[in-house]
Amino acid sequence: METILFAILLMAVIGLVLGLVIGWFAKIFQIESDSRVELVTELLPGANCGGCGKAGCSDFAKSVVSGENPPSKCPVSSKEQVTAIALALGIDAGESFQQRAVVCCGGDREQTKRLLNYNGVVDCVSASLVAGGPKGCSYGCLGMGTCARKCPFGAIEIINNLAVVHRELCVGCGTCVAACPRGVIKLVPADAEVHVYCNSPAKGPAKRQVCNVPCLGCRKCARAFPNKFKVDGFKAQVNYEAKPLPTADDVQAVGCPTGCLLTADEHLKIEQNEPEWSPEK
Repeated sequence: METILFAILLMAVIGLVLGLVIGWFAKIFQIESDSRVELVTELLPGANCGGCGKAGCSDFAKSVVSGENPPSKCPVSSKEQVTAIALALGIDAGESFQQRAVVCCGGDREQTKRLLNYNGVVDCVSASLVAGGPKGCSYGCLGMGTCARKCPFGAIEIINNLAVVHRELCVGCGTCVAACPRGVIKLVPADAEVHVYCNSPAKGPAKRQVCNVPCLGCRKCARAFPNKFKVDGFKAQVNYEAKPLPTADDVQAVGCPTGCLLTADEHLKIEQNEPEWSPEK
């Protein structure tokens, strides 16, 4: 009986000593939490998309509190949310610059030559490693939906083997940009409505062999509006820093010979009007 009581007493003493030691270490090494970080985290949308360059909303909140980033750096937050964070911390909200993603390719299944029948994993990264993918253009959209699956806001739809961005859903987080193995997706100003839907730097004749709607580098757009368009080699680009940006009327005035210069709405309508597309698919 004495042995049992001694064992119980010994265990109690050991437990008490260990509790005191653990409590002492916890107090020495504890990290003081900043209530402001918790407040900013609650005011953020909670998308954890990584568009701000941080690991998530909590990490971004820490950077805002520390002064590393302004609240407006979050691409998902509304103006009201950014203002609320700035008022709560007593800081400047920062200059807001909204962006949207655009897939710079018009090579759907009807317009692009196919080199092979791909039967592997339905993933753009995997397909790009197998002979460069099934499409003839090695710079175009593979259309296997990796970007659409990665998009946390459901802003990308695959239509006719081509990724198309729905601007009203896109917040410009950049997740799709990082997911694309071809670098076809770009972030552009949110108010930009005109884009060159071609990503290939190859010469015009070479593009014509694999695609019906390439940019030929003819410079018609740059000659018509030198401040709104620029040509790099054999690929025209919209000057997204131009004031004002190109409009639908400018597209009509240029009269692109291949039709790769379009507004985002025109591009979406063209793809949706393809015979094999339907909302159900």
